[in-house]
Amino acid sequence: MPAQPWVDWAWVRSHRELVFELLREHVELTVLAVLIGLALSMPLALAARRWRRLYPPVLVGTGILYTIPSLALFALLVPWTGLSRTTALVALVSYTLLILVRNIVAGLDGVPPEVVEAATGMGYGGVRRLVAVELPLALPSIVAGVRIATVTTIGLVTVAALIGHGGLGQLILDGLNRDFRTPLAVGSALSVAIAAVADLALLGVQQRLTPWARRQG
Repeated sequence: MPAQPWVDWAWVRSHRELVFELLREHVELTVLAVLIGLALSMPLALAARRWRRLYPPVLVGTGILYTIPSLALFALLVPWTGLSRTTALVALVSYTLLILVRNIVAGLDGVPPEVVEAATGMGYGGVRRLVAVELPLALPSIVAGVRIATVTTIGLVTVAALIGHGGLGQLILDGLNRDFRTPLAVGSALSVAIAAVADLALLGVQQRLTPWARRQG
């Protein structure tokens, strides 16, 4: 009996609409999770930096969420939100918080004190100094956190296939269930490709937004 080929291109051609739809869902879930995570992490990080006593509890809370195994977290959420897209997003967002909060705080702490003092001496108030001086200088660390969170989320989206909302994970799960290599190979290869493209794209964004850091490097 001939060995089963890794990729049956006839199957790929006949299922290309399904593959593109799952690819779109995978990217959409990743983008939404990272954007929501960033929207939640920014005020948490700013509060933790402003009131340092908040930082340890914030790290502990987000750290606990980060250490919960994804399958266990889905199981905890299903009784409340069902086998829905919301369940997938809540779980995915929770895994971004620790990464983003730590990088935002680290980036802001890395702004040279003399720069902050100079901005204050020029009449910059707290909010203006944060927006115009501190956040731009903290961008390398913040974008690095976004890159890590994005690549991590792309991998975790595949696990959400177990609740019916896993993008390319649906192909991987289908391949495993049917012992059929083609959807397994296609889903895995596209997941890796998305992660690589996203990481390179975010690196390009970081370099465009922080040309001074590139010149120093």
